[in-house]
Amino acid sequence: MRRTLVCALLLFCVAAPSAPAGPPAQGALVPGRSLGGVRLGATEREVRALLGGDYGVCKGCATTTWYYTYQPFTRQGLAVELKRGRVSAVWTIWRPAGWSAPNGLRLGAPRGQVTELAGPLVPFVCANYEVLTHDRRGVRTAYFIVDGSLWAFGLFRPSDTPCR
Repeated sequence: MRRTLVCALLLFCVAAPSAPAGPPAQGALVPGRSLGGVRLGATEREVRALLGGDYGVCKGCATTTWYYTYQPFTRQGLAVELKRGRVSAVWTIWRPAGWSAPNGLRLGAPRGQVTELAGPLVPFVCANYEVLTHDRRGVRTAYFIVDGSLWAFGLFRPSDTPCR
Protein backbone atom coordinates (compact mmCIF):
# COMPACT_ATOMS: atom_id res chain seq x y z
CA MET A 1 0.00 0.00 0.00
CA ARG A 2 2.74 2.44 0.97
CA ARG A 3 4.69 1.69 -2.23
CA THR A 4 1.54 2.29 -4.30
CA LEU A 5 0.92 5.62 -2.58
CA VAL A 6 4.53 6.75 -3.17
CA CYS A 7 4.35 5.70 -6.85
CA ALA A 8 1.04 7.51 -7.30
CA LEU A 9 2.46 10.67 -5.70
CA LEU A 10 5.55 10.56 -7.93
CA LEU A 11 3.39 10.01 -11.01
CA PHE A 12 1.22 12.99 -10.04
CA CYS A 13 4.28 15.23 -9.62
CA VAL A 14 5.68 14.20 -13.00
CA ALA A 15 2.33 14.46 -14.81
CA ALA A 16 1.12 17.67 -13.17
CA PRO A 17 1.29 20.66 -15.50
CA SER A 18 4.09 23.07 -14.73
CA ALA A 19 3.39 26.67 -13.86
CA PRO A 20 2.98 28.84 -16.94
CA ALA A 21 6.13 30.63 -18.02
CA GLY A 22 6.39 34.35 -18.55
CA PRO A 23 8.30 37.24 -17.08
CA PRO A 24 9.56 36.58 -13.55
CA ALA A 25 7.45 38.00 -10.73
CA GLN A 26 10.57 39.35 -8.99
CA GLY A 27 12.82 40.06 -11.98
CA ALA A 28 16.39 41.15 -11.58
CA LEU A 29 18.85 43.20 -13.58
CA VAL A 30 22.42 41.95 -13.46
CA PRO A 31 24.24 44.90 -15.09
CA GLY A 32 26.22 43.91 -18.16
CA ARG A 33 24.92 40.37 -17.95
CA SER A 34 21.17 39.59 -17.85
CA LEU A 35 17.67 40.93 -17.29
CA GLY A 36 15.04 38.57 -15.91
CA GLY A 37 17.45 35.74 -16.77
CA VAL A 38 17.65 36.75 -20.46
CA ARG A 39 21.13 37.40 -21.85
CA LEU A 40 22.15 39.17 -25.02
CA GLY A 41 23.04 36.58 -27.65
CA ALA A 42 20.62 33.95 -26.31
CA THR A 43 18.81 31.98 -29.01
CA GLU A 44 15.06 32.04 -29.61
CA ARG A 45 14.95 28.49 -28.23
CA GLU A 46 16.73 29.55 -25.02
CA VAL A 47 14.29 32.45 -24.53
CA ARG A 48 11.30 30.13 -25.02
CA ALA A 49 12.80 27.63 -22.56
CA LEU A 50 13.16 30.40 -19.98
CA LEU A 51 10.00 32.48 -20.56
CA GLY A 52 7.74 30.15 -22.55
CA GLY A 53 6.01 30.49 -25.87
CA ASP A 54 3.13 32.71 -24.73
CA TYR A 55 4.19 36.12 -26.03
CA GLY A 56 2.90 38.85 -28.30
CA VAL A 57 4.79 39.99 -31.38
CA CYS A 58 5.22 43.70 -32.05
CA LYS A 59 3.59 44.48 -35.40
CA GLY A 60 5.08 47.98 -35.81
CA CYS A 61 8.67 47.25 -34.80
CA ALA A 62 11.51 47.28 -37.33
CA THR A 63 13.11 44.32 -35.54
CA THR A 64 11.34 41.17 -34.31
CA THR A 65 10.23 41.96 -30.76
CA TRP A 66 8.44 39.61 -28.39
CA TYR A 67 6.37 40.97 -25.51
CA TYR A 68 6.01 38.78 -22.43
CA THR A 69 3.33 40.26 -20.16
CA TYR A 70 1.90 39.12 -16.85
CA GLN A 71 -1.65 38.99 -18.16
CA PRO A 72 -2.88 38.91 -21.76
CA PHE A 73 -3.41 42.36 -23.24
CA THR A 74 -1.72 44.18 -20.35
CA ARG A 75 1.34 46.40 -20.66
CA GLN A 76 3.69 45.38 -17.85
CA GLY A 77 6.32 42.79 -18.59
CA LEU A 78 9.47 42.17 -20.59
CA ALA A 79 10.38 42.90 -24.21
CA VAL A 80 12.88 40.72 -26.08
CA GLU A 81 14.30 41.97 -29.38
CA LEU A 82 15.76 39.43 -31.81
CA LYS A 83 18.13 39.78 -34.75
CA ARG A 84 19.03 36.71 -36.80
CA GLY A 85 17.43 34.46 -34.17
CA ARG A 86 19.40 35.84 -31.19
CA VAL A 87 18.58 38.34 -28.45
CA SER A 88 19.92 41.76 -29.42
CA ALA A 89 18.10 43.72 -26.67
CA VAL A 90 15.88 43.10 -23.65
CA TRP A 91 14.03 45.61 -21.47
CA THR A 92 11.20 45.86 -18.99
CA ILE A 93 7.99 47.49 -20.16
CA TRP A 94 5.60 49.70 -18.17
CA ARG A 95 7.49 49.51 -14.85
CA PRO A 96 6.56 46.01 -13.63
CA ALA A 97 6.39 45.71 -9.84
CA GLY A 98 9.05 43.77 -7.97
CA TRP A 99 12.00 44.27 -10.35
CA SER A 100 15.35 45.29 -8.92
CA ALA A 101 19.07 45.73 -9.55
CA PRO A 102 22.11 45.43 -7.25
CA ASN A 103 22.50 47.69 -4.22
CA GLY A 104 18.75 47.76 -3.60
CA LEU A 105 17.89 49.77 -6.71
CA ARG A 106 14.23 49.18 -7.64
CA LEU A 107 11.96 50.37 -10.40
CA GLY A 108 10.27 53.56 -9.23
CA ALA A 109 13.41 54.90 -7.53
CA PRO A 110 14.14 58.63 -7.99
CA ARG A 111 16.74 59.57 -10.62
CA GLY A 112 19.24 60.65 -7.93
CA GLN A 113 19.19 57.21 -6.38
CA VAL A 114 19.86 55.64 -9.79
CA THR A 115 22.98 57.74 -10.32
CA GLU A 116 24.10 57.12 -6.73
CA LEU A 117 23.66 53.32 -6.80
CA ALA A 118 24.44 52.44 -10.43
CA GLY A 119 27.72 54.35 -10.69
CA PRO A 120 28.89 56.69 -13.44
CA LEU A 121 26.30 56.77 -16.22
CA VAL A 122 26.10 58.34 -19.68
CA PRO A 123 22.75 60.00 -20.50
CA PHE A 124 20.81 59.63 -23.75
CA VAL A 125 17.91 61.98 -24.40
CA CYS A 126 15.01 60.24 -26.12
CA ALA A 127 11.64 61.65 -27.27
CA ASN A 128 9.82 61.73 -23.89
CA TYR A 129 12.32 60.20 -21.50
CA GLU A 130 15.99 59.91 -20.61
CA VAL A 131 18.14 56.78 -20.56
CA LEU A 132 21.19 56.56 -18.29
CA THR A 133 23.68 53.98 -19.57
CA HIS A 134 26.86 52.15 -18.73
CA ASP A 135 28.82 50.12 -21.32
CA ARG A 136 30.86 47.14 -20.21
CA ARG A 137 32.13 44.02 -22.01
CA GLY A 138 30.01 44.53 -25.11
CA VAL A 139 26.77 45.20 -23.21
CA ARG A 140 25.03 48.52 -22.60
CA THR A 141 23.07 48.51 -19.35
CA ALA A 142 20.24 51.05 -19.46
CA TYR A 143 18.14 52.76 -16.80
CA PHE A 144 15.07 54.49 -18.27
CA ILE A 145 13.99 57.66 -16.46
CA VAL A 146 10.45 59.02 -16.91
CA ASP A 147 9.24 62.06 -14.98
CA GLY A 148 12.24 61.86 -12.64
CA SER A 149 11.94 58.20 -11.63
CA LEU A 150 13.27 54.84 -12.79
CA TRP A 151 10.73 53.38 -15.17
CA ALA A 152 12.58 50.45 -16.79
CA PHE A 153 15.80 48.46 -17.04
CA GLY A 154 17.38 47.30 -20.29
CA LEU A 155 20.35 45.62 -21.93
CA PHE A 156 21.50 46.53 -25.44
CA ARG A 157 24.49 46.26 -27.72
CA PRO A 158 26.66 49.39 -27.31
CA SER A 159 26.24 50.13 -31.03
CA ASP A 160 22.42 50.28 -30.67
CA THR A 161 20.48 53.23 -29.30
CA PRO A 162 18.52 52.55 -26.12
CA CYS A 163 15.74 54.88 -27.33
CA ARG A 164 12.74 52.71 -28.19
